[in-house]
Parts: sequence; structure tokens; C-alpha cells
Amino acid sequence: MKISIAQINYHIGNFEGTFEKMKFAIEEAKSAKSDIVCFSELATVGYPPRDFLEFDDFIHLSEDLIDRLCAMSDDIAIVVGAPTRNPDPKGKDLFNSAYFIAGGKVLFVQHKTLLPTYDIFDEYRYFEPAKEWGVVEYKGKKIALTICEDIWDVATDNPLYTIIPLDEMIKHNPDFIINVSASPFSYTKAAQRIDIVKANVDRYKIPMFYINHCGAQTELIFDGGSIVMSPNGVYDEMPYFENCTRHFVLEDVIAGTIAPEIQDKTKIKLIHDALVMGLKDYFSKLGFKQAVLGLSGGIDSAVTAVLAARALGSENVRVLLMPSQFSSDHSVEDARILAENLGIQYDIIPIRDMYDVFMEKLSPLFGDKPFNVTEENIQARVRGILNMAISNKFGNILLNTTNKSEMAAGYGTLYGDLCGGLSVLGDVYKTEVYELARFINKDSEVIPLNSIVKPPSAELRPNQKDSDSLPDYDILDKILYLYVEKRTDPSDIIAAGYDESLVKRVLRLVNINEFKRHQTAPVLRVSSKAFGMGRRMPIVAKYLN
Repeated sequence: MKISIAQINYHIGNFEGTFEKMKFAIEEAKSAKSDIVCFSELATVGYPPRDFLEFDDFIHLSEDLIDRLCAMSDDIAIVVGAPTRNPDPKGKDLFNSAYFIAGGKVLFVQHKTLLPTYDIFDEYRYFEPAKEWGVVEYKGKKIALTICEDIWDVATDNPLYTIIPLDEMIKHNPDFIINVSASPFSYTKAAQRIDIVKANVDRYKIPMFYINHCGAQTELIFDGGSIVMSPNGVYDEMPYFENCTRHFVLEDVIAGTIAPEIQDKTKIKLIHDALVMGLKDYFSKLGFKQAVLGLSGGIDSAVTAVLAARALGSENVRVLLMPSQFSSDHSVEDARILAENLGIQYDIIPIRDMYDVFMEKLSPLFGDKPFNVTEENIQARVRGILNMAISNKFGNILLNTTNKSEMAAGYGTLYGDLCGGLSVLGDVYKTEVYELARFINKDSEVIPLNSIVKPPSAELRPNQKDSDSLPDYDILDKILYLYVEKRTDPSDIIAAGYDESLVKRVLRLVNINEFKRHQTAPVLRVSSKAFGMGRRMPIVAKYLN
């Protein structure tokens, strides 16, 4: 038996585009003389469809796509994820299902059992869990169909659920497992994914074909990395961040006769490639081509500009250099050199005159109050107005350049530097931004060295440094990681050796600035806990404030 895996970049709700991609993969599989071609979880609608699932027409369009796949299944079986209506008036209206289609009709449907409701997942909002588990027989083989989370509760120290679906399916003596997944990227997920698939294969002693999405859906990024696991170990791992269809002979997989291609899974390369894909898909799926951002000469805007140029093409990136009276000459020069290195359009618009007009108009109201964050914010908001003007006039999307450290601590100005349609680095700590810069420069100096080595500064007052307002990033990022990603209690962070007053100060900054994060652009998610849909904190609360 030959099995094809189609790792595809879907566009939520683009049913015609999805069918064309599936049709192409099915024809590839037929040419390879495969018996089965497999697509991923909820592939007919894209993942996550969220409240689109509440529209009857949306489900009807998915059903139409299933009918079109049936028409292509005379000489090949098709496994595909799709929503299914629940005929029982009690319970949720839908199931999250895996279809097995062959001979022009649906032969078998297995519903998803384990419905995640943590982090970015909210599946129990829409779906009813399965209560029956079987296998499908095809060409003399028994096949267990599973859906993403259904395999993730095996061999864990703290199981989330009370049932393991494959423990029920294995009673029917399947010959192999197919798992259709929509498993979002984080830089730790690749290793976890292999461990989970291997744990299942070790438990049940039969091969698994694991099919994952590839592509970005707003802030979520799907890296592909589909896996074929034999009882002897990893038989093949498909490319990361690439559409790909591959074909496998079941008997060869059982024998485990080949070794997978070794892929570079270093953290910073994965983050780099994920952000490039996230940028590219955000623009293409929204129908936009061009980006604009403010280029300050600092490290964050420099890295953002490089990522944008690599995702969209240099011809589609425009930057504004907006020096004030507090900007250093080398910052403007660093920004100009970077723009020329990338071959992107740049415009220099000094903002001092505009800032002075604001100060003149506000002077009667401010009186003799001293210079403070107010004047700093005015500069940031002047730049925000200029960036948004170019965005509106030329149809560009403004990219936000704020990093995760700044976003966590509230070190940014609403309606100023926090403006933007997409936050590129909002899930990348400042120390990681420096790692990205060095990765970008590994072959040649793309980002001027001065942007990397100089002390970080917002340059909104004379001789300003970030360290005037924030702890050193080497320390700050470690505390933030423990609190945000690991959800470590404050007392345990202090017990780990961090100064008590510093920890309380940092955590207070995180909590009191929740209102800012609720008003900023969607953040491309590359970690296990990003700001956005996967982190739900109240704005008004007393805890740690």
C-alpha cells in the first residue's frame, strides 16, 4: 500500500482555492500510484475557522467541497479533516472530524475526542467530543483515524483528559494510524511533536502518518514538519515552512529502512523562518503587497525591515527615517545604510518642526510643568501619524516593530510606536532580537554593526537609554520568561535568585500594561505563550499591582 501526505498552506474560508490545492495534490498522488492521499485537520475550512463555524452557509460550503472530493475518489482514497454536523439536538452543533473517502463516497467518519481549550485553542466552544471509536478497512488494511490532540495525551506526567482514543481504537487491531493535525508552531514544538508521535508508536507498535498544516493564519503559524514514524523510529520528517507532497510505501515504513533528512531546527533559524512566513502569508491572504515601517537605526526596526524585505521583496518595503532633535547622527546613518543594503525605498522626514508646533499649542496648557513622558509620547505619536499617512495614502500595511520585552513592560506609546497592522517581533524578547540580528548577519553585514553593539535607546530625550527605565534586558527577559511563558509564581521567581524588589517591579509593569496590549496589532506567535489570543488576562485587576 502506498500513502501520500499533502502538507498544504490553506486560506481560511477560501473554498475554491483550497479545492484547487487539494486537486493538485490528489493528481500528484494518483501519478505516484498511491492508494491513499491525506490532508490535515479541518483542511476544508482552514484552521482555526473560529466563529465562521457558526454560519450555516460556511458549513454548507465545506460539505460541497467534500462532495467534490468524493467525485475524485474513484481510484484513490482521500483522508481529510472537516466539520461535521451533529444530528443529536443535544450537545454542540458540530464535530471536528476526519473523513475517509473512496469509491465516490464517504466510507467512514471519525470524530475528534479530545477538544483542547488551553492557550490558543478553544475547540469546545464549537465541537462535540466523540463517544465512539472505530477503524476503517481499506484494501485489506485496518486504519485508525485520529485528529491532532487525540494523540497528545499519551505518556504524559499530567494527562489533561480522562480517555485515550487510541486505547479504544487499538481494540480493533489497526495496521497503522493516520493523524490529521493543525499544530501551531513554537520554537519548541518540533521536538515535542516527534516525541509525542514516537510515544504513540512505541505504545501501539504500529506506524503513524502525521499530517500537519503549513502556513500562517493571522498570528498563528503552522510549520508543517509532517512525520512518518515507523516502529523503529522516524522514517521521514517533511520540510518546515514549505508546501510539500510525499509518497510512502507502507511496507517500507514498517521495515523502517531509510533515515529522515536532517533539518536545521536551531531556535533562531526556526524563529526567523516562521516570522518570514508569518509576514508573507498575512499580506498575501489579505490581498496586500507593500509594507511601511519607521526605521530608527535601532535593532528592532532593523530586524523587522530585513524580515519584511525577505518576506515581501525589497521592492515592496518602504521605510521612514524620522529624526528628532534627540536623534543621534549615527542612528540616521545606520538606518540609511541598512535601507541601501536591502535596496528598499527610504524617505527622511525630520519631525522637530512638527514637534515644536505641538509644544507651542500645548504650552499655555502645560504651563511650567517639567519635561516628562508626555513630550516623549508626542514625538512617538508624530511618527505614528506619518507612518499611518503613508499607509493610508499608498495602501501599505504598517508594521509594528515593538519587541516582546517592551510589550510586556509597557515600554511603548499607544497611537505612536505601538501603531501597526501586524506586530512582527511582539513574541521575540529583546535578547532574542539581537540573536536574530547576528543570524541575519552570519554571511555578510546586512544590519550595520553599530545598530547591534550600541546601547538600546528610544532617543526621546537627551542621552536616553532603555536601561534608564527598564532593567538590563539580560535580566528582564529571564524574569519575563518565567512569568509569561512558564507562569511561575512570583515567590518562586524570587526563590530562583532574582531580587525581590526587581521582580515585583517587573511583574507590576506587566500587569498594569495589559490595556496597551489589548489595543495593539496581532502578534506573530513563535513561542509557547505569546501576547494575544493565547494569553487571557484581565485589564482591571489588583493582583501584583
